[in-house]
Amino acid sequence: VEWSLLDVVRGVEGAASLERVDVVQPVLWAVMVSLAEVWRSCGVRPAAVVGHSQGEIAAACVAGGLSLEDAALVVALRSRALRALSGLGGMVSVARGVSVVRELVGRWEGRVSVAAVNGPSSVVVSGDADALDELLVVCEAEGVRARRVAVDYASHSAHVERIEAELGRLLAPVVPRSCEVPFYSTVSGGVIDTVSLDAGYWYRNLRGTVEFEAATRALLADGFRVLVEVSAHPVVATGVRETVEDAGVAAGVVGTLRRDEGGWERFTLSLGEAWAYGADVDWDAFYDGTRPRRVDLPTY
Repeated sequence: VEWSLLDVVRGVEGAASLERVDVVQPVLWAVMVSLAEVWRSCGVRPAAVVGHSQGEIAAACVAGGLSLEDAALVVALRSRALRALSGLGGMVSVARGVSVVRELVGRWEGRVSVAAVNGPSSVVVSGDADALDELLVVCEAEGVRARRVAVDYASHSAHVERIEAELGRLLAPVVPRSCEVPFYSTVSGGVIDTVSLDAGYWYRNLRGTVEFEAATRALLADGFRVLVEVSAHPVVATGVRETVEDAGVAAGVVGTLRRDEGGWERFTLSLGEAWAYGADVDWDAFYDGTRPRRVDLPTY
């Protein structure tokens, strides 16, 4: 990239704008991969991974399915290609189940489609900008809670087909590999061998519906009970909690950082939450060099 990652993360004056898709996606990827290493340094290692949309690139890297270099290449070049779609479409989040939403957007067949299924009542649609404007008017009239997502392009829609050939060429050098950590794909909704994460996969990841609810249900069915969202702000945690509740299982859902709470204190709170839910935290590593000591609890 032609801009400084650290300048953007640190908010240096004159740094590249996070409103640019070719800036925000690589920055988010770098933050997610870095935060995963912070968790790992405290003993919390992924027993499985799942990623939402571009989050799959970070998940693949953390699991070992992509090298750090290949993952960086995918996110940098793919987000740069997305600039060709800017201004042509958008995305809208709808607080209804997928069957209801599919029926709703059927009025704009070919112009709006389901982009992501995040939970039992959390669906995102994408498509033509004018059609989404009409959809929002209809949702308001029918009492359906809906809001526009702050992007000016339509990921996970037919718009992406315009850059398929370019993505195939740009991402051809990527060499995926199998890994031991199970990778729950939101393209298929289940576990796949990461050796399949080639250029074609990363196109399908951008073009197809994000089957995040299905992947979450698969994780729960396989016995995973502590789910950590590794991100600068919990975005999908609400949908995950809805899925956990709907599945009727007891599982903990934990974030990492929060908007305007990006420091060590917020991370340690999240680490404590994860430990309370059963995560295997290495407290010796966490307290290394601090000389901690046990003290009696106060009697009041």
